[in-house]
Amino acid sequence: MSKQTYRVCFCFRRRFKLAVAEVPDEIKALFDLYSENGIMTADHIHRFLIEVQKQEKATFEEAQSIVESLKHLSLFHRKGLHLEAFFKYLFGDTNPPLDLKLGVHHDMTAPLSHYFIYTGHNSYLTGNQLSSECSDVPIINALKKGVRVIELDIWPNSDNDDVEVLHGRTLTTPVQLIKCLRSINEHAFTASEFPVVITLEDHLTPDLQAKVAQMVTQTFGDILFTPGSERLKEFPSPDSLKRRIIISTKPPKEYLEAKEIKDKESHYQKGNAASDEEAWGKEIPILNGHILADDKNESDKDDDDAEEDLDEGDHKLQHDIAPEYKRLIAIHAGKPKGGLDECLKVDPDKVRRLSLSEQQLEKAAETHGKEIVRFTQRNILRVYPKGTRVNSSNYNPLIGWMHGAQMVAFNMQGYGRSLWLMQGMFRANGGCGFVKKPSFLLKSGPHGEVFDTKAKLPMQKTLKVKIYMGEGWFYDFQHTHFDAYSPPDFYARVGIAGVPADTVMKKTKTLEDSWIPFWNEEFEFPLTVPELALLRIEVHEYDMSEKDDFGGQTCLPVWELREGIRAVPLHDRKGERYKCVKLLVRLEFV
Repeated sequence: MSKQTYRVCFCFRRRFKLAVAEVPDEIKALFDLYSENGIMTADHIHRFLIEVQKQEKATFEEAQSIVESLKHLSLFHRKGLHLEAFFKYLFGDTNPPLDLKLGVHHDMTAPLSHYFIYTGHNSYLTGNQLSSECSDVPIINALKKGVRVIELDIWPNSDNDDVEVLHGRTLTTPVQLIKCLRSINEHAFTASEFPVVITLEDHLTPDLQAKVAQMVTQTFGDILFTPGSERLKEFPSPDSLKRRIIISTKPPKEYLEAKEIKDKESHYQKGNAASDEEAWGKEIPILNGHILADDKNESDKDDDDAEEDLDEGDHKLQHDIAPEYKRLIAIHAGKPKGGLDECLKVDPDKVRRLSLSEQQLEKAAETHGKEIVRFTQRNILRVYPKGTRVNSSNYNPLIGWMHGAQMVAFNMQGYGRSLWLMQGMFRANGGCGFVKKPSFLLKSGPHGEVFDTKAKLPMQKTLKVKIYMGEGWFYDFQHTHFDAYSPPDFYARVGIAGVPADTVMKKTKTLEDSWIPFWNEEFEFPLTVPELALLRIEVHEYDMSEKDDFGGQTCLPVWELREGIRAVPLHDRKGERYKCVKLLVRLEFV
């Protein structure tokens, strides 16, 4: 036997020798209640699944399969589970907090406007907004993670005879549009069979628009959804658009030649010195109905790279659009002339997409909150990051979601707490990239009343979260990662991201010198809008002299949580799941 094999076997035996000592007292008590003579049979497990795990539809066959899955270990009784095996089941991958077997289970036959859609911003950037490379790689990565809206900024190349994708008027290095289109075609439906929307920010002349139309048509062929010359009166459903590509764009506001880009270079070289965001992202600002604190000194004027929509009344520019290009546009974008009242008018005869920056939405919500909700019942609202987020950070997505915004666009290439919320939202509905909006965002009352985001709402239910313990860091991290000479000192942060009344974060005690922390602490979260609440969990390692170390995180949609005792896997800063790190948690609604 090799030394490595011996070490693995020793660790395996050691883990199961210590397993009984590691079982929390409450788990031991439940085992005693649902077992006989130290053995939990399939009958006992079946009752446990129904009564404790709240799986009312659990079958005896499911219980039997749990026994069968652990029977091969010699420590376990053939007819049932010892305490160690029961503990292994609870802490195993077959006991997650979301029911992965459900897959896509929302009604997918409603119009696109009835769904939150996993949306990327500047999907081609590999890093910051000013000087990073443009590539098809982040587009591929986003599609593999289930992102359903890809944004491409299209510009003429230096010879004005081809089309490139880049962040205009910056130092970002371009990538050919055709390369991006081919990669989308190849990877669009790797993670989900539901449609992919390509939003084009167009800075082209009509002759290059015609070239784009040819590229798009040849690349996507029959999977391209084109409604023809007629404007849509209602958006089709995700179900009817399975494995289809949809183009959404607006006419170009202006045509900027390459020399204008160079005029801006010195300005952006200075701006590129901005420091990176904290290692795991700033704490998410709480929405309170006012302009967020970090925006208070910023100009109301849109940033240079803001996605300013063309007024629909500008007939001259619309007339110049290449007709073959115009025919490809399925989701028309544009801002009617006038103020917010005009922008948010609902046309009974056609639907459209409106784009607002995060700041514009925040300000609009102050005075036109109900109108935004009413607009998003039929039309699509896209929200995008403010231009000063040069390090590709993100914002609190809840302000968009609570107003019904379907496309809350994020920089997917970075990481941070805001992005964790986005990832948590789209773990719902089987991770297909479409989440059905709550009914209160889709309905109007007899007198046209809609959901009022500022109204004080009654509590609907309380989520109780008990954090028993965690393990796996010993295997996923180098043993000197947290402390060079002693085991780590872990604490957990637990809370809710949701409407302002529900948003809160709490913290466990810090446990010193333990790779397997036993917190055994319970938290209660009263929820007024559970349909928009996300459960946040983070683990950090306390450091007296320096910044606390990151130890994992997850974010989960509250409305899809399974009650009972669950093994909650943790993820790294970018949202990739660790191999071993997980928490044992009890979830209960009261």
